[in-house]
Amino acid sequence: MTETGPTAPATTAAPFPTTLANRFRGYLPVVVDVETGGFDWNKHALLEIAVQPLELDADGRIVPGEIASAHVVPAPGTLIDPKSLEITGIDIDHPFRDAKPERQALEAVFGPVREAVKRHGCQRAILVGHNAHFDLNFLNAAVARSGHKRNPFHPFSVFDTVTLAGVAYGQTVLARAVQAAGLSWNAQEAHSAVYDTQRTAELFCKIVNMWPRGG
Repeated sequence: MTETGPTAPATTAAPFPTTLANRFRGYLPVVVDVETGGFDWNKHALLEIAVQPLELDADGRIVPGEIASAHVVPAPGTLIDPKSLEITGIDIDHPFRDAKPERQALEAVFGPVREAVKRHGCQRAILVGHNAHFDLNFLNAAVARSGHKRNPFHPFSVFDTVTLAGVAYGQTVLARAVQAAGLSWNAQEAHSAVYDTQRTAELFCKIVNMWPRGG
């Protein structure tokens, strides 16, 4: 198999799995990115969330699935650091933002994830992210605030593309890791939940497909 960057040793690689249920011990990888009003999940607002369950193609390789996303109305009592908005470019008051209250926004993205978990015969979803615990902590904080009872994600386990990209390419910054993997990167579109989710999903799939296991 020819890939950009390193490849797994052929002597240890097993065939690609035929189902996602037996690829990661019953967990379905779902790529997640959040955009927020700061770095403290205990006090800063969740502003955007995007999720992208992963699928298997006809050859058994892991590929990005359909993406779901939502803009979020800042929850009462949460804060927004103006410096964060400068980075993300989010306009809280934009008339076309179509933001949803936190509970509704979570359900808008949790619904497709639950469907994918069921369709693939998995037990639950596991969050894939770049600095994944940042996204998971904000997700868990929003779940706790809103009282949402049907969170499909594992409460603390993650797959982090920072670690994977560091091993595969020697890069830990998302933009540099994506480019090192031979994938496209548009700096003008970065820091939106949808764009960062899509690029993280492509990066994760490319790395994982270099080391097929199980099946």
